[in-house]
Amino acid sequence: MNKLFTETGFKWLWLTVLFLIIDQVTKQLVVNSFDLYESMNILPFFDLRYVQNPGAAFSFLADQDGWQRWFFTIIAAIASVVFLVWLAKTPKNNALLSIALAFMLSGAVGNLIDRALFGYVIDFLDFHVAGNHWPAFNVADSAIFIGAALMIFDSFKNGDSAKKAEINKTKVDEK
Repeated sequence: MNKLFTETGFKWLWLTVLFLIIDQVTKQLVVNSFDLYESMNILPFFDLRYVQNPGAAFSFLADQDGWQRWFFTIIAAIASVVFLVWLAKTPKNNALLSIALAFMLSGAVGNLIDRALFGYVIDFLDFHVAGNHWPAFNVADSAIFIGAALMIFDSFKNGDSAKKAEINKTKVDEK
C-alpha cells in the first residue's frame, strides 16, 4: 500500500482532495448565500450566480424528464474509477500526467457528489461579455478543464520525447 503512494501518481492525490474540498465548500457557500438564480456582480464580466444544472456541460440534456440524472451519475462514477486506476498505474516520475489526472478526478468526483445527492450540479461561476453569458460552471468543471489541458500538454511533451527516442534508436541501429 505504501508503494502505491510513493511509486505512482497517487503521490498527487492530495490535489484531488484539495480541489474536491474547495469545490464542495464553494458550492455550499453559494447554496447557503443565494436564492436559486440570484446573482451578484463581481467584475464587469463576471458574476456569481446560483444555478442548478441537471444536464452535462453547457446544460446538455438538461431539459429531459429525469433519466439523465442517473445516466450522468453513472458516467461520472465510471470516469472517477478510470482516473483513479490510471493515476495508480502512472509512474511517479510522470508528474504532469499525474497532476492532470488528479485534477480530472477531483472534478469528476465533485460533480458526482452533486448528481448523487441532488440530481443536478450546482454551478455559480458566470462569465459574460456584452450581455452574452458563457454557461455557468463550478470549481469541479474548472478542475476537469485544467486537467484536460495538462493532459494534452503532456501528450505533446511526451510525444516529442518518444520521437527523439525513436530517432536516437534509429541512429544507433544504423551504426
